[in-house]
Parts: sequence; structure tokens; C-alpha cells
Amino acid sequence: MKRIDGFTAQERSSGKEILPAGGYVAKILDAHETQTQTGKSMLEISFDITAGEYTGFFKKDYAQNSAPDKKWRGVYRLFVPVGDGSERDSWSKNTLENTVWAIEESNPGYHWDWDETKLKGKNVGVLFRDKEWEYNGSTGMTTECGAFTTVEKITSKTFKPLKAKMLKKQQIQENNPFGGMQTFDDDFELPF
Repeated sequence: MKRIDGFTAQERSSGKEILPAGGYVAKILDAHETQTQTGKSMLEISFDITAGEYTGFFKKDYAQNSAPDKKWRGVYRLFVPVGDGSERDSWSKNTLENTVWAIEESNPGYHWDWDETKLKGKNVGVLFRDKEWEYNGSTGMTTECGAFTTVEKITSKTFKPLKAKMLKKQQIQENNPFGGMQTFDDDFELPF
């Protein structure tokens, strides 16, 4: 290789730190209803970790991000049920009921009154799970908030860890421009 003037070996990017899968105590910083691109209503709850080794994790992450379109990553999004009786709507209702229960149980005296803005400042337990992602034929792992639970379950370590959310195999194969992994026999010689 040709020498490059002014070259110094140094760390330039260590990548984003990923919050490990598990349970955390958090405080809700904001909550509001939004619309998806397809017009479905979602409840978007922003939070940050308030106890333990990862206290202030998302505030630090946001402050260190220099991208012009940076976003707060401590967010739990759930669909708002529409009451159409479908299986998906039933799942959305169960998820909302669990979320409200976790917030009520974690904040004595608070009772849900359908004003999501009053969630600001409330404590809650958050459960993070591993999640497989795919983008332009590449895959990897990250974590995401998969559910809320009570602060008591987090502090007493009696919460049930969430199962990893993996991509469907067909989805990976359809998005892979190379058509899948090639396998080699044990006696195959590498070209280098």
C-alpha cells in the first residue's frame, strides 16, 4: 500500500452501544398518540433508564449522536385498538391493557383516564429483547423494548425475559441478493 500523509491509527467509530436484553427501571419522559404511514394510531411512549448500570442510557446515546436526523431510541410503540374484533386488534388491546396495568401498579394512586400526556413522569419496568434485523440483504442483532412490566418485578428480578424476535427465514432469503449462503465441503481450498 502507498503511505498516506497524516494517517494515524485511531478509533473513529466504535458503533452504537446496544442496551442488553433484560429488565430495567425507567421513567416515562413523554407519551403521545401518532399515526403510522398507513394511518393506524399508535401510542408512542418515550422513556429513559433510571436505575442501575445503564441509568441515563438513552440521554447519553442521544447526546453522543451527531447525525442531523438523530432520534431518541428509548421508545415503546404500541398500536391503539380499533375495536374491529380481529385477532390483531385483540392482541393490540391485550398489549395496551398490560401496559396500563404495569404503569398503574408502578405508580400507586395513578389510574389511567385515557389522557396519555399524564403518563409523563411515571415510573415503569421495561423489558428489552433481542431483535434480528435485515437491511439490503444484510442481517444483524439489536435490542428493542418489547413490553412494560412493574417496577417491582424488575427490582425483585421476578420478571420473565422476553423471547428474541427473529426474522422469518423466507423474508431473509427474499431480501438477500446473493440467494442464500453457499456451503463448502471440508476439503474445499480457499482461493487465498
